[in-house]
Amino acid sequence: MKEHPAKEPLAVLAIVGPTASGKSDLAVAVAREVGRRKLGGYSGAEIVSADSRQVYRGLDIGTGKVTRSEMRGIRHHLLDVADPRRAFTAEKYRRLALKAIAGIAARGNLPIVCGGTGFYIDALFSDGLPAAAPDPKLRARLSGKPPEELLALLKRADRARWETISANPSDCKNPRRIIRAIEVASAGKRTTRPPHERSDGQTYSVSYIGIRLPKEALAQRIHDRLAARLRRGMVAEVRRLHEHGLSWKRMDELGLEYRYLSRYLRGLTMKGAMAATLETGIRRYAKRQMTWFMRDPRITWLSRAATGRDLTKLIKSTIILPNRRDHLL
Repeated sequence: MKEHPAKEPLAVLAIVGPTASGKSDLAVAVAREVGRRKLGGYSGAEIVSADSRQVYRGLDIGTGKVTRSEMRGIRHHLLDVADPRRAFTAEKYRRLALKAIAGIAARGNLPIVCGGTGFYIDALFSDGLPAAAPDPKLRARLSGKPPEELLALLKRADRARWETISANPSDCKNPRRIIRAIEVASAGKRTTRPPHERSDGQTYSVSYIGIRLPKEALAQRIHDRLAARLRRGMVAEVRRLHEHGLSWKRMDELGLEYRYLSRYLRGLTMKGAMAATLETGIRRYAKRQMTWFMRDPRITWLSRAATGRDLTKLIKSTIILPNRRDHLL
């Protein structure tokens, strides 16, 4: 195997948390503050999205994709990079995101990874997905079993991975992906490289910030956000996507907003029932996201998105070490 010389670590900030918690607003606020004050010696900051559905073109209102005005002049990456008619893999995300991070650093800016797809973030800085050799005997034994039975097996083998796959409707119906997850869990090992080191010699110094709101506050934000998106035209967005070739079946695979709104448009449910069921589904998804993130001890949790003087204090004292341009805490 070719040896690569060690490279100086790239500093990265990761802002994580459940849907509707205020991650995007905090990321933009941090980026603007870094650029305004030139904190840590950076010229500015750019944001790399880590959302498994915001990569798709046209899935805007339904995914809560940040709007041009909400970006407030901050450059964003990994939005609108994929055709929604075709599945987008975590491995492809990793390649594109790392390329974006390298470009941001080369411009003298701080890369900020922001999103709620924990599997994307976990896969980003290591050498891709968990390493485990194929197990032909295991695959033969599991081949032909229905997805429901495979998911039950995965839940017993690796609950965290089961949580991630269960949150993705297309993965839930993909026996190959579920069997691979069981295979990795059964192997009982992950990649042996240090967590933030890749085979090309690049390393990362990553600071993790999470937003964890009280349960009632998050539930209210989810309710208000869903109502606002319905008013903005989320139903019309789904109808337009279908008219432009996105099948009802594919919308069902994309989950949550696109699943339930497509059912409403097909006359399978009433609008009120659709909205109530969708809100419950989003709250359950937020809970699964928190289950994923809470297992990571590296995350520094905030009870709310920092603003004003609190934001400046957060950046200076928690994120960027004084007089060091290449490392974060």
